[in-house]
Amino acid sequence: MTEHHHGGHGNRHHGQPRRSGKSRNTPRIAEPPVAVLIGMPGAGKTRVGGEVAQMLGVRFTDSDEVIEQRAGMRITEYFSEYGEPKFRELESQVIADLLRTAGGIVSLGGGAPMTESVRRNLQKYISQGGKVVYLQADPQEAMERARRGGNRPMLAGDAAARWRALYEERDPVFDAVANVHVHTRGSSPQHAARKVMDMVMEHDVHVTGTSITPYDVRIGVGTSNHLAEVLGDRPVRIALIHTAPVQRHSDRARALLRQAGYEVSDVLIPDAEAGKTIEVANGIWQRLGNEGFTRSDAVVGLGGGAATDLAGFVAATWMRGIRYVNCPTSLLAMVDASTGGKTGINTPQGKNLVGSFYTPAGVLADMRTLETLPNDIFIEGLGEVAKSGFIRDPEILSILENHAQQLREFNGSTFLGSPLEDVVAELIERTVKVKAYHVSNDLREAGLREFLNYGHTLGHAIEQIEHFKWRHGNAVAVGCVFAAELSSILGYIDQDLVDYHRQLLGSLGLPISWSGGDWDSVLALMHRDKKARGNTLRFVVLEGIGHPIHLEDPPIEAVHEAFERIRSAH
Repeated sequence: MTEHHHGGHGNRHHGQPRRSGKSRNTPRIAEPPVAVLIGMPGAGKTRVGGEVAQMLGVRFTDSDEVIEQRAGMRITEYFSEYGEPKFRELESQVIADLLRTAGGIVSLGGGAPMTESVRRNLQKYISQGGKVVYLQADPQEAMERARRGGNRPMLAGDAAARWRALYEERDPVFDAVANVHVHTRGSSPQHAARKVMDMVMEHDVHVTGTSITPYDVRIGVGTSNHLAEVLGDRPVRIALIHTAPVQRHSDRARALLRQAGYEVSDVLIPDAEAGKTIEVANGIWQRLGNEGFTRSDAVVGLGGGAATDLAGFVAATWMRGIRYVNCPTSLLAMVDASTGGKTGINTPQGKNLVGSFYTPAGVLADMRTLETLPNDIFIEGLGEVAKSGFIRDPEILSILENHAQQLREFNGSTFLGSPLEDVVAELIERTVKVKAYHVSNDLREAGLREFLNYGHTLGHAIEQIEHFKWRHGNAVAVGCVFAAELSSILGYIDQDLVDYHRQLLGSLGLPISWSGGDWDSVLALMHRDKKARGNTLRFVVLEGIGHPIHLEDPPIEAVHEAFERIRSAH
């Protein structure tokens, strides 16, 4: 399925290792490295690379050691005997081989990325899902280590002056070549290695398409470390919009922002749908005005889907659009609200009726935030995950089936480091890819993107009738059963697939029936749904798993019958 999706590769590309304690001496399998470390002489590439390899239970390879083995002499000797051009040629050949076959973690010599053929090979490696990590050490620390290290022909003579000159020349090139940047200032090798490992284990999905400024959704533990990188150096002021339940995570984001030199305005909003109102938005606009926010400043939305929806709406409307970054803290927000560029607020007449399409500069789905997520709110998010399986990626459904019990018993306090962490990371990545596929091809919901609304026509009506006491993912789960029933009544699918909806969603702990509202109220709200055209009812139904279609103006008796079927467990 996923070869059709727009988007980056998940880290399981190249046989991404689990966090295991396997020996570093396991037999070598010829495959590309998990990650390649670059950096200035003295940045700690060998030491940190060795630590990362040990943590991941994979092999570590230092390209300089391989060069010395091939040359049959030390690099300093090779340099003086054959000169730098000949050395760079040999180095380039060795690195090309390592990028194809080394596996594990590889560190490159300080000047390697300055050779054009090496840069080309690194770009090819990145395009196939590889991670090139620039270890950005403090110049003073790196210079001191390089001076002590020896065997560095490029630092002959006045080592400090030579190092500074090399840094001026190489830093912009390294910065451009790498797709992962890790600052190691003041860090022990172990701490730096932990940072590298977290970033290497990330799953990145690239979202692009016509009328979209491309951006990345980064999924993993510690992805919030990318905050300053995604915001860039243009903004001076950042409005950090968040809710009270995620205080621990907003404290960390605030610290990261201040550390990076931004002025932070802390904006606390009511939790869940109560935060998505014109009154709340207006209060924030007033603050931005009073605090002198300009067009080059930015917004960070941190919290569940309601918080990221509101933050995006504020960013889209302030001075006709300023930069914003989403930091979702719930499973639902990670797979749904934070990606795709839909921003909005609710009105008394309905959900998300006021809003705009406005894409973020980036989405940082830091799985560390799931540690504090209550079980019921985690399970709610599985409603949107399952929906994505039904409309496009059947592998999602297989993963949900195979891990239903562990997912249903989710416990944030034991989640990180457990086998479930990898399962959830893959579910998030696959669900985001489904969303990215639809959004990339149809940002403004003219046709294809509407398939993402499978289960939503009734789901939104349930939320409205229940005054948002029903959570979105739960309402969507019931909505999916309703849409499957409608598909079956009209002959598009057989009853087995409807039963499969009930069985799978039920096994995850999601609701599959609802009896809270009368038919007339539900029908009126479905007519008001965003997919409705004039007085015509419009649904997304299935012709089979992975095959959604638009259904215009179905017989009202069939819609009523499907509604009656979800009022009981059927």
